Amino acid sequence: MSTVSYDEILKRIQHLEPADQLRLLEDLETIVRRQVIQPPRSILELQGLGKEIWSHIDAQEYVDQERDSWNG
Repeated sequence: MSTVSYDEILKRIQHLEPADQLRLLEDLETIVRRQVIQPPRSILELQGLGKEIWSHIDAQEYVDQERDSWNG
């Protein structure tokens, strides 16, 4: 597999017609966007996150303590 340097590619691009340069630019934009932009995420991916924090805590006891703290 041969490796072409950035400078070599730039020199070759400068010899293209403006219409081909624009087409190349559009194609490069598509390639980069696919690599950089993440697909939309789902809130469901957070399901179970941090569950180890609550593993030794009784849910009802926690809620009762929170409610008690509201009343002073």
